[in-house]
Amino acid sequence: MESVLRTLKQYWHTNGILHHAVTGAPLLLGVAVLATLIDLQAPPKSLPPLSSSVRQAQYLDRHGNRLTVTRQNRWNIHNVVPLHDIPLRLQQAVILAEDKRFYEHRGVDWRARLNALWQNIQAGRIVRGASTLTEQVVRILHPRPRHFWSRWMEGLEAMWLETSFNKATILEFYLNQVPYARQRRGVAQAALDYFDRDLNTLNLAETLTLAVLIRAPGRLDLRRSTQTIAQPLHHLTQRMYTLGLVNEQERQTLANAKLKLSDGETFVDAAHYVSQLKRQGGLAQDQTRVLTTLDANLQNRIQTLLDNRLQHLARQNVNDGAVVVVDHLSDHILAWVNGGGYDRARQGGLIDAITTPRQPGSTLKPFLYAMALEKGWTAATLINDSPLSQPVGRGLHRFRNYSQHHYGPLRLRDALANSLNIPAVRSVAFVGHQLFLQRLHRLGFASLKQHPDFYGDGLALGNGEVTLLELVSAFAVLARGGIQRPLRYVYGDNERPADPQRIFSPEVSSLITDILADAEARRLEFGQGQLLRFPTQVAVKTGTSTNYRDAWILGFSHRYTVGVWMGNLDQRPMHAVSGSAGPALVMRSIFAELTRQQEGRPLYLSRSLQSVQICRISGQRATATCPAMNEWFRADNVPSAPCPIHGSHHTATVTPKNKDAQTPRLEQPTPGLQLAMDPRIPDQAEHFLFRLANNIRPFRVEWLVDGRLIGTVNKGENSFLWPLKRGQHHANARVWVAAGAKPIHTPRINFSVK
Repeated sequence: MESVLRTLKQYWHTNGILHHAVTGAPLLLGVAVLATLIDLQAPPKSLPPLSSSVRQAQYLDRHGNRLTVTRQNRWNIHNVVPLHDIPLRLQQAVILAEDKRFYEHRGVDWRARLNALWQNIQAGRIVRGASTLTEQVVRILHPRPRHFWSRWMEGLEAMWLETSFNKATILEFYLNQVPYARQRRGVAQAALDYFDRDLNTLNLAETLTLAVLIRAPGRLDLRRSTQTIAQPLHHLTQRMYTLGLVNEQERQTLANAKLKLSDGETFVDAAHYVSQLKRQGGLAQDQTRVLTTLDANLQNRIQTLLDNRLQHLARQNVNDGAVVVVDHLSDHILAWVNGGGYDRARQGGLIDAITTPRQPGSTLKPFLYAMALEKGWTAATLINDSPLSQPVGRGLHRFRNYSQHHYGPLRLRDALANSLNIPAVRSVAFVGHQLFLQRLHRLGFASLKQHPDFYGDGLALGNGEVTLLELVSAFAVLARGGIQRPLRYVYGDNERPADPQRIFSPEVSSLITDILADAEARRLEFGQGQLLRFPTQVAVKTGTSTNYRDAWILGFSHRYTVGVWMGNLDQRPMHAVSGSAGPALVMRSIFAELTRQQEGRPLYLSRSLQSVQICRISGQRATATCPAMNEWFRADNVPSAPCPIHGSHHTATVTPKNKDAQTPRLEQPTPGLQLAMDPRIPDQAEHFLFRLANNIRPFRVEWLVDGRLIGTVNKGENSFLWPLKRGQHHANARVWVAAGAKPIHTPRINFSVK
């Protein structure tokens, strides 16, 4: 078109204006018709056009509340309101303010155009455009530079548009796509931007304001000033009053009305969750709205609970935290909360702590003991909680419980409930750390990527790194009775079918669940544990990593699984904040919220389990003189022997039922151990503890170093303090398990002292 006009201009200047005013008129008319046909654009097949690509979907919570807002799409596709849901007063006000003969013309209001032309001539400048709503729709559909030619084309296309769509369709599109300030489109977005409310909740002044703002959204922007709109609003009110659309009382109210703006649209802080959902993939490319499983109200309440707790613990150097809540019956993720939310200004505010691997402390122990139950142990099996050391390279690592106390032989129930470390190390030796790692992989712990030898027995104590999301998903397996199903992020028709897998049997899952919910069993380490007592029955497990870098608590009721982590994303340690001290209070509050309007139900317990009365000390069937308690057993693993302590065949000690529990061997020193004497201590005062493994209490032990007898202990002693001596050495022991028994020689252990 521009090249055609340039040719005409050159032609006129060359041959004379007057001559071509006569002879060139037909040519000019022909060029104008041709240019019109070239520039004319047909109406779309739908409003808005179906071919419009969706650049960004809008994410909603399970109740339809907005989690995200985007301005990247060509059209407003997220806040579209059907015409019948747009208040009638707003429709009337917009038509009166923009196109009062909208229902009379056929796309162009010629009377208004002539009036506008006369006013523009009188003013000597353009003061009025007289565009109809249909022409404005054309302008929205086909943006052009503002000049005479565009007005000509808009008129033609407006008439064509009205042959394709009725007035209601055109008006609905206009009200949903008309531009406002700050990239808002449509009256619904404007209402949210200025008043943070839906259209049907606006008062009359706010409703008419939306109509007035259309004329000059930038100049009249309420965020700049609410005074500039007063006169246009008064003028519209008077016109509506004259037509009987506003009564006298309403007119007086509008005259005195003062607009009260909101601080802006309120959104649920779920950016981390939406980012995770996008990483999951599987959504249709043209999907405009995604209904997620998140519960916005619960998300907000938990955000407040977590932030308040972190603020309280800030003096103990706790700056970060995260919470995940899952309905494990439906597999829906209900809450995905990071401390402080998604905050670019806060250090670490963009990091999602829920998917960041951290050391889990003791939170993996329930899965270890579940495997031990599968291999034949019971909740009453005795495990030695006694000092334990193991070689690490050429050194020696001494395992310790959190409280530094040792309780001797303990039932599996007490060992797990009190989260004792040494029984866990003995248990992983029974299960096998390689098999344990394989099972953790089946549970979904993809973060554990190293070789089994990298973790060793320390895997039972949390020397690997896992995510909070992986932990919650794994504990949900126990909550479902051993069934694993993928967690769901999307609600309704968009849900992907679950692929259930059995990880543990119902009986094993029930036993672990019953132990984790047993407040009496955890009293040794946790005392009365008021923080771990919940308004409904909850199975709970805490965890604390080395040097208080991570504090965890995982728990589940009959319906909900909850995980809480606290720590510092920059790996700085906290000041003595454990899982039972930091996150526990948050979890208590969360379960109070979850059960506020629901009746509590007991945790799942398999009907295949049998209750048997056992001795609290030996773990065997109770006799009349035993301190008795009831314990659950699988039908194929019920104890039959009576208590050896309080029964007819009394024995002096009770030891675990490990197959090699009575086989004497040295626990210290370990093969290849290198000891270094401390120059600050006199040599004659330095000693090293020799000790037998498995906490054996023999009748007599003779200790030998380099083949020479260095000492003898009797009456159940299993250790000996040897004065250190530099050099290469080997040690062993002759052990009499009982009086009259033949001595057993332990294997020789080579070690050195420097």
